[in-house]
Amino acid sequence: MQPESPSDHFRQAVAFDASGRHDDAINELALGTQARDPHCTRLLGLRLLTGDRSPLLPQEGLRFLGEAAESGLPEAAARAAGVLALGVHIPPDHGLAVMWLARSAELGWEPAQRQLRALCDDAALAASPVGRPADWQRIAAGIQPENWKEAVPLEVLSEGPRIVRVPGLLPPALCGFFISLAPGRLERALVYDPVNRREIVAAHRSNTLATFNVDTIELGHVLLQARMAAACGVGERQMEAPSVLHYAPGEEIRDHYDFVDPKSTPDYAGEIARNGQRVVTFLAYLNDDYDGGTTDFPDLGIRNRGRTGDGLFFVNALPDMSPDLRTMHAGTPTSRGEKWIITQFVRSRKTR
Repeated sequence: MQPESPSDHFRQAVAFDASGRHDDAINELALGTQARDPHCTRLLGLRLLTGDRSPLLPQEGLRFLGEAAESGLPEAAARAAGVLALGVHIPPDHGLAVMWLARSAELGWEPAQRQLRALCDDAALAASPVGRPADWQRIAAGIQPENWKEAVPLEVLSEGPRIVRVPGLLPPALCGFFISLAPGRLERALVYDPVNRREIVAAHRSNTLATFNVDTIELGHVLLQARMAAACGVGERQMEAPSVLHYAPGEEIRDHYDFVDPKSTPDYAGEIARNGQRVVTFLAYLNDDYDGGTTDFPDLGIRNRGRTGDGLFFVNALPDMSPDLRTMHAGTPTSRGEKWIITQFVRSRKTR
């Protein structure tokens, strides 16, 4: 069943949000929910589940997301899965997240179906045919979230600064799933202009990216964050929103730093106090069918070209949280083919 287009209640709620009238937006979404607009029900559920410009009412939020999923928006159940796995103002629950993702798959959401197969630890089970909706629960039972928190093999490329390769960080099927989410969401990557205090297009960065915030994050992103946290020894709640980066032939990002830079950050001390230093950068390579496109550390003589599913992380800050200038790096242009990676920044304090 395909739901009708969003109602006037939904459009009015969007307009209220745009003008900063968030309480009025919530009231309009509630009216739309009462009028059985699943688009209003979905957005209201997500807002209540995360406390986004609304009261934090997780159980009510889940109920509304479930109603939206049953009313023709199965993607709403996948949104519940991502938030439950992430743990926004509530403890994360990966097991419950898997159940909600399976519910989305049962209701016909094809991205949820592909994600379940990509996350399933049993290859034969993941490839098995589905004859009825309940079969997705069988495939979901092959997902073991706790396995993503286990230690993984590391190859140290440098001790000072610490740069580490992580072979086989994630399975190829999940790499393909992450790539499939990006088309339609890619935007030109921007850089911060400290003079005008805004993000701008800059000549030294020509690639595009898609960032997955709390309203778009998937269970797979969160499980990958858990594996990254285990590899680099930080807490999962120190992760920023993950981004998928795309480099078309010739696109690049030239020499740059990832730490919060005191030279280009207004109120640097306040930013560090509020949000912490960006202490680690973690890359996950999603494909390798291209030429060029290496990750280079010119001052260290290190050049890395990841294989599909490999990871690489490096520590951007010194023990006192000051920037480590040795970590200058670049994403070189591809000479053939397109390059896809996930970039995950890690802060020195919790982000959620």
